[in-house]
Amino acid sequence: MRWIGIDPGLRTTGFGVIDVDGQKLSYVASGTIESGDPDQGLPVRLGILYSGIKEVLEIYHPEQAAIEEVFLNVNPRSTLMLGQARGAVIAALVSDKLPVAEFSALRVKQSIVGTGRATKPQVQEMVKRLLRLSRAPGTDAADALGVAICAAHHAQIPKAITAALAPKKSSKK
Repeated sequence: MRWIGIDPGLRTTGFGVIDVDGQKLSYVASGTIESGDPDQGLPVRLGILYSGIKEVLEIYHPEQAAIEEVFLNVNPRSTLMLGQARGAVIAALVSDKLPVAEFSALRVKQSIVGTGRATKPQVQEMVKRLLRLSRAPGTDAADALGVAICAAHHAQIPKAITAALAPKKSSKK
């Protein structure tokens, strides 16, 4: 199963693509999409994010998507702008008919590092270790890879529960 994780931002949106085979995680790609000069205006910048995500989807063909939820910022304008960037990204994902899971930053950090209060360098280091990378990705790409890893782990929970609850077959000799 191929997952794309997204760390949305109006200035910089991180993306991370991983393959999941059972418990094995494999790095495919990661990077950032820059929305351009703020003087271009919000609609142009949102269009750049939308197009950038569409390009990533065309290159890597993920089967599932996950995105970080918007956190409430002290500045309501910043929160609104982040929400609009997130909306442009979600529109790009669903236009490709991808199912989209949403996770809070707290949930992602708990899943990757073990604590919701993890720092960005801690997330980078754990993503590096989990994906067996030679060096840590940049912060936005690491956060996006963390979202993908978190989603992949959460997707396995229903399967594990079903397997645990399934009646055991007895072997008669």
